[in-house]
Amino acid sequence: MDWIAITDRLPEDGQKVICYLPENHQYLPGKTGETRFEPIVILRFVDRFFDEGSKKHEKYGPHFWLGEGLSNHYFADVTHWMPLPDSP
Repeated sequence: MDWIAITDRLPEDGQKVICYLPENHQYLPGKTGETRFEPIVILRFVDRFFDEGSKKHEKYGPHFWLGEGLSNHYFADVTHWMPLPDSP
């Protein structure tokens, strides 16, 4: 499978996909403040997440990426995506 740029095509609404986030640093457990670079994450695409006319819609656009726990991301955080592979 090849990476698909979000400028070329978007996933279906609600589809879980593999995402590339070039600036994704996640905090490690504990209170040290240490982070780890995690550029590849599985997220679910949500079309028109923010209401049109809302402040967040104006600032971040209409779409959003939902993850597990605290791994949600604004639309612009993701540059590329690809479908999940079929199960074995």
